[in-house]
Amino acid sequence: MNSRLPARILFTHIWITLPLFIALAVALPAAAPSGEAVFQQRCASCHDSGDPRIPMRAELKKLTVATITRTLDFGLMASIASPMRRDERDAVAAFLGIPGGNGTPPAKAFCGDRTVRIDDHAKTVWNGWSPSLANTRYQPGDLAGLSIAQVPKLKLKWAYGYDGDIVAFSPPTVVGNQLFVGSAGGMVQALHLDSGCVQWTYQATGGVRVAIRVAPLGEQHVLLFGDQVGWFYALEAETGRQLWKKRPEIHEAVRLTGSPVVYKDLVYVPVSSWEENRPISSNYPCCTFRGSVVAYRIKDGVQVWKTYTIRNKPKVTGKSESGVDQWGPSGASVWSAPTIDPKRGVMYVTTGDNFSAPATDMSDSILALELNTGRIVWSKQTLPGDIWTSGCNSKGNCPGPDFDYASSAILEKLDNGHDLLLAGQKSGVVYALDPDKKGGIVWQVRVGKGGINGGVQFGMASDGQRVYAATSDIVRGVPFKDPLDPRPTPLDPKEGGGLTALRIGTGEKVWYVPPVPCGPRPGCSPAQAAAVTVIPGVVFSGGMDGHLRAYSVEEGKILWDFDTIRDYETVNGVPASGGALNGPGAVVAGGVLFVNSGYGRNGGLGGNVLLAFGPEE
Repeated sequence: MNSRLPARILFTHIWITLPLFIALAVALPAAAPSGEAVFQQRCASCHDSGDPRIPMRAELKKLTVATITRTLDFGLMASIASPMRRDERDAVAAFLGIPGGNGTPPAKAFCGDRTVRIDDHAKTVWNGWSPSLANTRYQPGDLAGLSIAQVPKLKLKWAYGYDGDIVAFSPPTVVGNQLFVGSAGGMVQALHLDSGCVQWTYQATGGVRVAIRVAPLGEQHVLLFGDQVGWFYALEAETGRQLWKKRPEIHEAVRLTGSPVVYKDLVYVPVSSWEENRPISSNYPCCTFRGSVVAYRIKDGVQVWKTYTIRNKPKVTGKSESGVDQWGPSGASVWSAPTIDPKRGVMYVTTGDNFSAPATDMSDSILALELNTGRIVWSKQTLPGDIWTSGCNSKGNCPGPDFDYASSAILEKLDNGHDLLLAGQKSGVVYALDPDKKGGIVWQVRVGKGGINGGVQFGMASDGQRVYAATSDIVRGVPFKDPLDPRPTPLDPKEGGGLTALRIGTGEKVWYVPPVPCGPRPGCSPAQAAAVTVIPGVVFSGGMDGHLRAYSVEEGKILWDFDTIRDYETVNGVPASGGALNGPGAVVAGGVLFVNSGYGRNGGLGGNVLLAFGPEE
């Protein structure tokens, strides 16, 4: 937050979280923290130092509470603030900032007709994380409305800016002429697909990262989604009116990163956590969070069941070198959307690593849970003993490599009628498992080197013949010399990335396309961490270099390449620019391709724009 930085850099790094001062039903300390005390302990050494590159306390007091909070959660200060609890972040933001948050869009951004109409029989549909419950991220030709011949002719139709953000990480949901999308600032927007004009907005408590799910509810429809501080919502789709709001886990560090999935009258919510970052502080009593999946009844939000990915509650296991109680077992977050298998009456979820000892038998695993009860039918662990937190970077005392699953499993049917589960891990290995043999491994193939930000990150795609795995494999360069510099270590412009096509039945490598090297652009990396999307004949993969590329499924030839890193004139009048592509992948429906650009985390270039492309006529 340096006032001497150029305006573009300053405002792309001062972006912020959500409305504060909310009474959370969470386990808080006996007394609420003092914002002044938190500032003195964690912030004053820099912001009262007189360093001309760092904004002083007086400058911070000119910012809104929402701006400071978003900066701590997702912006330039995210790495510095990672040890801070939710209540500490809120307290220091309230101590420093001017009350208030994001304003509503300007009047000119709204549609002349704000009526939201949802067609249950529409052919233009991408509803949630994937068009199918199998999480293939494959859009059939009749629903895509976009042929391989049209892809090289794609041109920008319109751009929509997320006000005050530098991360664009909520993939749009499309149903007919309606588009619903969240933002890092917690604003949920109903937009008209053709023009991007606004029909209504709703302000969530936390940033919305997930893909919103639309479901019928009587004569109307409901939007289902979670936020980054652990709340789950049901809104009336036609109006944005809140129907119910629940907190699936009371832990202070809970976050909802995986998109919800609907089957019949239930919505399934995967639960993950920020706690993996807390142990950077030697005073943190690591760790007590357990990942889970929660099933709610859609019509009224009643919890039907909840299943933890760690069976036993954490307990004190000893003390750290600084004398702080250590807890375990913990971790095994569910970071991604569940995969539904109606034939077997189960869902499949992938899990993360453990945060603390003892290691458990369902971390870094694929689990099968009964849809009606949540009972664990079977589990398959591909990496035992993976215990890791952000504190390992400084202490070097963790036995695990942080090779958890960050992406959903894919359920595919082979030509012989048998089914396979496909799962890509941060280790850089893709697995095929037999769902009828308790997840027995059919084949496994390495597609990347793997790493903390390596391997398969946010998701593969499959078209029934091949599975397409893009790899991140981010490599960091030389750290900044100044210990007060809050920026993450720069990315290596020569390492990372690549796209591999594997034959589903055998794991045979059909082709591999190496990453496109970066140019001189600062902060560039060839890593391809974003989720992959496939339509007939074409696979789309976004890169940390800001490029969205379309590849031929037959040989991997690049058919179209668009560099999203530029400034945009937006339909809602918000200043917007593109950045790194990470997290959500492209969404294709009704002849339009959508992609979010901007991911100011993990060293990537921030941005705040949703782009809509269509073929040139």
